[in-house]
Amino acid sequence: MAKDIYHDIVKNAVIKDGWEVTHDPMTLLDKPLKIDYEIDLGAEKFIAAERGTEKIAIEIKSFLRASLGHEFHAAFGQYLIYSEGLKTLEPDRKLYLAIPEYTYSR
Repeated sequence: MAKDIYHDIVKNAVIKDGWEVTHDPMTLLDKPLKIDYEIDLGAEKFIAAERGTEKIAIEIKSFLRASLGHEFHAAFGQYLIYSEGLKTLEPDRKLYLAIPEYTYSR
C-alpha cells in the first residue's frame, strides 16, 4: 500500500499528542470472511490506571483529486468497511479519518 502524502504529518501529530504508534500500517485479517484490512496507523495512549489503554486506528486521506465527491465517497466507503472490521476484530479500538483542513472546511 502506498502511503498518503500526509501520512508522516499525521503520524508525527499523533506522537506529539502523546500516543504510541503501534502499527504502521495496521493490518487486520478477518479469516472467516477472507478479508484483509490495511488501516494507515494504529496507536495506543495510556490514559489512567482505572481506564486502561485507549486504542485508535487512523485512516489518512489527502483529497487531491479534482472530484471532491468521488474522493469523499471512496474515503467514506473505506471508513465504513474498516469500522465494521474493527467491530469484529478489535472492538476496543476507535477509528478516525484524518483529512486536510481545507477539505474539512469546504
